[in-house]
Amino acid sequence: MSRRRKKKEQMGSSAPGWMTTYGDMVTLLLVFFVLLYSFSIMDISKFQGFVTSFRQRVGILDGGMTINENNLIDGGLIGDGIAPSIMNLNLILREMSIYIETEGIANEVELVLTDRGLVVRLTGQILFDIGKADLLEDGKRLLDKIAELLIDIPNVIMIEGHTDNWPINNERFPSNWELSTARATNVVRYFIENTAIPPERLMAAGYSEYRPLYPNDTVENRAKNRRVEIVVLNSTHNGRGD
Repeated sequence: MSRRRKKKEQMGSSAPGWMTTYGDMVTLLLVFFVLLYSFSIMDISKFQGFVTSFRQRVGILDGGMTINENNLIDGGLIGDGIAPSIMNLNLILREMSIYIETEGIANEVELVLTDRGLVVRLTGQILFDIGKADLLEDGKRLLDKIAELLIDIPNVIMIEGHTDNWPINNERFPSNWELSTARATNVVRYFIENTAIPPERLMAAGYSEYRPLYPNDTVENRAKNRRVEIVVLNSTHNGRGD
């Protein structure tokens, strides 16, 4: 066998060198398209929940609103069953902010997103006269609007009553405990009797003077501490295992 023929046979026994590079490129393309396909069938709700939680963690909402005291990600509140709840809170926050601005009641209503959920903080003067627990007409209209935003979501709603540290002692309210509890339960009763919010989603508690927002050392601070907080919890169950 001649040297030329032998060399030709040796060359024909293996693929050209460029084929190795070409094969690697085809493999990478295949992996790339498989990755694209996996993105196309990803769980959109979970992805949106992650994005929403991330935006909240850095204090960003549609419209440029900054959120205070938000520990949603630190609390592990992203995952199955949580993302829809967080999006519910965002929706209420956005709609309620528009209503507050339109009605010019920013001094009476404050919105705060916390690790518990969305807190709608109502000063006592918009709901009640000092030392009383009967709802005022302006307060009822505000509760009607809040109820409109809460009816279509499954989140549990906690109503919490608070007072300042001025003592009260009469036949109806022997102390601020009774007053704060009566105010909270009257809001719950109003929701049950006048709106379509299911009663099983409502809870009430009174904290008297013992959870103030500010020191009770000025008239202004005491007015801010007299409040009812409607807490839209970031879960759809009441924690009792029901």
